[in-house]
Amino acid sequence: MENNATVMMDLQALPEGCIANAISMTTPGDACRFALISKDFKSAADSDTVWEKFLPHEINEILSQSQSNESALINDIKSKKELYFTLCHNPILIEDGKMSFSLDKWGGKKCYMIAARRLRIAWKDTPQYWTWQSLPDCRFKEAPELRFVLWFEIRGRIETCMLSPSTTYKAYLVYKLTGRAYGLDCLAKVAVRARTYGFDYECPNLEEITAGMKNTACLTPQREIKSER
Repeated sequence: MENNATVMMDLQALPEGCIANAISMTTPGDACRFALISKDFKSAADSDTVWEKFLPHEINEILSQSQSNESALINDIKSKKELYFTLCHNPILIEDGKMSFSLDKWGGKKCYMIAARRLRIAWKDTPQYWTWQSLPDCRFKEAPELRFVLWFEIRGRIETCMLSPSTTYKAYLVYKLTGRAYGLDCLAKVAVRARTYGFDYECPNLEEITAGMKNTACLTPQREIKSER
């Protein structure tokens, strides 16, 4: 004879630690949704046990590189969940102020922005071509302004070990155009490449780095890019 009896179980009867451990194996978005089920689930979903799993394992090392004013803000944080969302909405400066770090809100993936001072920009220290100034809406101490240049080339690098594993990243060039901007109508060539043996800005040359993998980009929003055949 078959037994078709259905066994019912009240999940809220489970110990809070058990619920928290299960939630920690989901995502930050799921944890926020679980917190809406009941008071018991909220207590478990908001616990440090859950949100510590969503933070990078080397978070303490990363925070130790932050600026003094940001360190004071972080020291006032009372929970791992609060720390998580603080890093989502308030990028912190690391690497002596030449890089910023934040977290993706829904996945907890590590996000970085590299300051212009840490990039290799052709002729960036020549005042005839580039000037450096402080901008009120820039997260870094200074930003360059392009005055005039015949050779426009920007290169950057980041160690892959700093990135979140099993994650597809996108790279963006963040810039502003003034009303008097000119000379950027020519299409630019862009490329992102991983190297297994370190990185030297001077060798290999640009053509070797981008061979067979260049994409076309337009630096002025008014121009339409036509497909190259």
